[in-house]
Amino acid sequence: MSHGLAPAPLSARPGRPLSGSLRVPGDKSISHRAMILGLLAIGETQIEGLLEGDDVLRTADACAALGAQVERVGEGAWRVAGVGIGGLSDPSETLDFGNAGTGSRLMMGVVGSHPVTATFDGDESLRKRPMGRIVEPLTRMGATVVSQAEGARLPLTLSGPRETIPVVYETPVPSAQIKSAVLLAGLNAPGTVTVIEREASRDHTERMLRLFGAQVTVEPHGETGRRIALRGQPELRGTRVVVPADPSSAAFPIVAALIVPGSDIIVEGVMTNPLRTGLLTTLLEMGADIVTLNQREEGGETVADLRVRHSALRGVDVPASRAPSMIDEYPILAVAAAFATGETRMRGLHELRVKESDRLQAVADGLAQAGVTHRVEGDDLVVSGTGEAPRGGGTAATHLDHRIAMSFLVMGLGAREGMAVDDGAMIATSFPTFVSLMRCLGADLGEDGP
Repeated sequence: MSHGLAPAPLSARPGRPLSGSLRVPGDKSISHRAMILGLLAIGETQIEGLLEGDDVLRTADACAALGAQVERVGEGAWRVAGVGIGGLSDPSETLDFGNAGTGSRLMMGVVGSHPVTATFDGDESLRKRPMGRIVEPLTRMGATVVSQAEGARLPLTLSGPRETIPVVYETPVPSAQIKSAVLLAGLNAPGTVTVIEREASRDHTERMLRLFGAQVTVEPHGETGRRIALRGQPELRGTRVVVPADPSSAAFPIVAALIVPGSDIIVEGVMTNPLRTGLLTTLLEMGADIVTLNQREEGGETVADLRVRHSALRGVDVPASRAPSMIDEYPILAVAAAFATGETRMRGLHELRVKESDRLQAVADGLAQAGVTHRVEGDDLVVSGTGEAPRGGGTAATHLDHRIAMSFLVMGLGAREGMAVDDGAMIATSFPTFVSLMRCLGADLGEDGP
């Protein structure tokens, strides 16, 4: 399977400075969770600013297949009439999540705690991603894997128990997806389900569970971890959710403005949850001119407008402990590092090897196409910049990965000879307006070679 669209090669060329204001689409993590908790709530959930990318729409389809009434009522505006915890129906067809790793894994937590059976599948990229780390705690909670592809991969059929077993579970790696799957399964368990993290991952699920009426407590665990306890079988109530702008999508225009001389832009309404701001922290350490404006609260999350101007960047050492707060942003950070002076070392990137593609290798290959000096040392990526624009001129292989595509298109806006990607069709999974918004800022993006 592929992303279902004909390959759409794209290119980016250096041109005039980027200027103006933009708001990137709603946060993908929040959008998935709003849909899923709308399914599990009693009454109507109203969602504003939903990311209408393919990933989230696949989750919306899955919610409908499990019994919810899901309706689009305007641009980014959706209504979900839920069935309540324990009220799921057996889906009549396979739940096809396309490229949506988050949607598929979180929904496994939901299905794996209900007495229903569902088959999960996806595109060629999602079929390569391991699901064992999600399935393992769910089987402890009573779920049964009816069938699966080799290596605990999709297609995978999961059957939930008549009564879910409450557990205390320590995640093997820092992962909001594992934690969230267990917590969502715990909603249908009698008693308390506890998740222990040695390193804190993004906390959107905990925040949104509270918004819908669940009792969730969070305590420190060790130096950097957390202990999250959820009281099972609450009655979730439909509510209004305002989805803030996605910081992972905002990363692309932010880095573009930093590397294109003379640029000065404002990115509006970006979520600034401290567990999602690792990239901003790193860029500021590199000398980025990023100013936070109009900080405020929206939908249970802190948001702000960010003014970004072209900057002379310098190489830094990025600790492995920062990875949970920026795991999706390493490809675009590597692009920023290519324009910096000196060496940038990004440590502990093993999780990049099991994303939509082997992102660590895909980033390294793309840097090679751009003529950027780099090396991979174990799970570290080291990028050596000269403080000048890299040569560019090559074509990056995207491997059906939207973040690889957008990262190297951004590089092309600053590289001397531009840059191309072999396929940009999958960008629609997370940022369907990427090309049009970047063009509004003045970016030279086209469908021919660099």
